[in-house]
Amino acid sequence: MKNLYINTRFFFTLIAVGILYVLAFFFPVMMWGAHLALLICFLAAMVDFLLLFNQKNALQVQRILPEKLSNGDENFVKIDIKNNYSFTIATKIIDEIPFQFQKRDFLIEKQIASGGNTFFQYTLEPKERGEYHFGGLNVYASSPLGFISKRFIFQKDAMLPAYPSFIHLRKYELMAIQSEFLLGGIKKVRKLGHTMEFEQIKEYVPGDDIRTINWKATSKTNRLMVNQFQDEKSQRIFMLIDKGRTMKMPFNGLSLLDYSINATMALSHIILRKGDRAGMMTFSKKAENKIAADNKSGQLKKISEALYNIKTDFFESDFNRLYQDVKYSINQRSLILLFTNFETLDGLNRQLKYLRGIAKNHLLVVVFFKNSELQTLINKNPENMQEIYDEIIAEKFEFEKKLIIQELRKYGIYTVYTLPENLNIDVINKYLEIKARGIL
Repeated sequence: MKNLYINTRFFFTLIAVGILYVLAFFFPVMMWGAHLALLICFLAAMVDFLLLFNQKNALQVQRILPEKLSNGDENFVKIDIKNNYSFTIATKIIDEIPFQFQKRDFLIEKQIASGGNTFFQYTLEPKERGEYHFGGLNVYASSPLGFISKRFIFQKDAMLPAYPSFIHLRKYELMAIQSEFLLGGIKKVRKLGHTMEFEQIKEYVPGDDIRTINWKATSKTNRLMVNQFQDEKSQRIFMLIDKGRTMKMPFNGLSLLDYSINATMALSHIILRKGDRAGMMTFSKKAENKIAADNKSGQLKKISEALYNIKTDFFESDFNRLYQDVKYSINQRSLILLFTNFETLDGLNRQLKYLRGIAKNHLLVVVFFKNSELQTLINKNPENMQEIYDEIIAEKFEFEKKLIIQELRKYGIYTVYTLPENLNIDVINKYLEIKARGIL
């Protein structure tokens, strides 16, 4: 009987019978009517019990889950219910969703005709990576009498992992195509490289590297001829993610670290689609989660698994250790996108010598974040002295961010300064711009 639940309709009926008994105290002729009403009430409850509990496999219910959850996105959970009773039932569906969502008021009510079924879905938006455990899917069914309900429990203890955002990868791919079209007018800087990708033999002109002289062609033409090479088409792109203290700041439920992880996932997809090689690593006290740059078919899955397994205690980041790891593990010139956050110019200056060291051998892009709360204060019309002070302080912090951008540009370091919610689009556009200009 643990699945038997008495509905409020039964208690309201008992209250009405009780009122009849109170009236019968003053009007004795009503006593028999009160007795009859009480008997009918209990008989109806017994009939209701038999209708609900006298049939096996009365409901067929299925919770349809995705293979995995996409962090920071709306994920759809679908439920299909079929009614095998010979009468229409009223159902209350309570799904025991993972505790991370802290949703205590989950309730969906549906009317299902005899032999019919209903199909509906609801959304979940995870805000952190990891495992999400579902409890039972509880369905409370009531007959048209509505005195009692029978509880059915389905699909207990399901588990879903929440991976870095992957739902919108196709959308970003289409946006990248559109961005390439818009960048078509950018002047391309044509650089001659020294990789194994041969382009042509041409006559020597002052300024050409004498190491590329083709002596066989020179002897045939009696003129100095040189080999000309192009930069390697399959370029190496590395994404370095700071796991330190400054990346703990939350916006709209997601930390800056998780925004960076989602952006790395989206950018890796675009990089591999463009035929370049994508790699990544994370750092705090030391470099971890290293994935060598490659463009093989399973590379995106390797990056996804590495991003999913990122764990951190948000210690202070060691940029000196990062510089050493980059120097010894990334041997060829590459595009490096460094996801970090600098709030003050002093904070940048403490790490600037290490960033300059990385930029000597690689094309470095520092990605850091606008504070959306400060943007709200700046764009707000102050109405009192306190709001004026708040706006002045916010503008001071925003001005310091602009000084950081100028300081990095002095040393040939590119920047992406963006709101967290615009990060994916802005880093993809910066990558496409660099490719269009041919500056790597």
